[in-house]
Amino acid sequence: MQTLLLFGLAGFLAQLVDGSLGMAFGVTATTTLIAVGTVPAVASAAVHLAEVGTSLASGISHWKFRNIDWRTVGILALPGAIGAVLGAYVLTSLSTEGATLWITTILLVLGLYVLIRFAFLKLGKLITSKRPGARMLAPLGLVAGFVDASGGGGWGPVATTTLLSSGRLEPRKVVGSVDTSEFIVALAASIGFLFALSEEDELNYTVVAGLMIGGILAAPLAAWLVRKMPPRILGAAAGGLIVFTNSRTLLSEFDADTTLSTVVLTAVGVLWAIGLTAAIRSIREERRINALAGETDPDSEHQTTT
Repeated sequence: MQTLLLFGLAGFLAQLVDGSLGMAFGVTATTTLIAVGTVPAVASAAVHLAEVGTSLASGISHWKFRNIDWRTVGILALPGAIGAVLGAYVLTSLSTEGATLWITTILLVLGLYVLIRFAFLKLGKLITSKRPGARMLAPLGLVAGFVDASGGGGWGPVATTTLLSSGRLEPRKVVGSVDTSEFIVALAASIGFLFALSEEDELNYTVVAGLMIGGILAAPLAAWLVRKMPPRILGAAAGGLIVFTNSRTLLSEFDADTTLSTVVLTAVGVLWAIGLTAAIRSIREERRINALAGETDPDSEHQTTT
């Protein structure tokens, strides 16, 4: 019961981040499992099994809030599923040591990207007159699906950030569409892992159930938060946590001495604090500019249904 509750809380927090930002359930949850000593392939398999339930709940929630562009979902999902199956087979073919190094490095890079993007980069203006087409979505889905399964996360960081930066879809519909298409990707990855895992690699279904239940409970709240909460704060906080945790894992893998570990983790902590401070300042500046432009609601441009 304690395991169910602990991973239920982990799933709740991971889905709160994912449903609000369109990314980071897999990165957050896999980071947690790797940190407690789970074999990388088993960790990714468990997270993707949980995501079958959480992404379905998230998709339904986003549908109710009209956050989905179904054409984007339809084109993105199938290549994503193919990439996820390939990624599952690649990860299970690596040795335990090689898989840990590979997956932790990917998680660290993705976490760093999330932190930098939401803390320091300008999120950009919208161009909603031209929706993304198949030439963009198909290869994007293939790459994002492969990174997601082989790295224990990455569907959101790759797909969401690419679509956001393209400016071809409203941010709330980017988040909703990526989260909804993730159901197909998670299902395909789960099937791939179930066939590829060896008999020695046993899944802990209590952990899977905890992540899934927590994520399902958080999905409606996250779908509401995507319209209300500044994404910069949540992105900077989640990104910093992911970078810190995976930095510790990498230092442990390389048997770094105490002095080096302390220096590196202190530097990560300082970067995290700077990122959160920068995110808060950016929010204040954006609100000031919006106020000068006569916009009382800083997110008003995101609320129009296309």
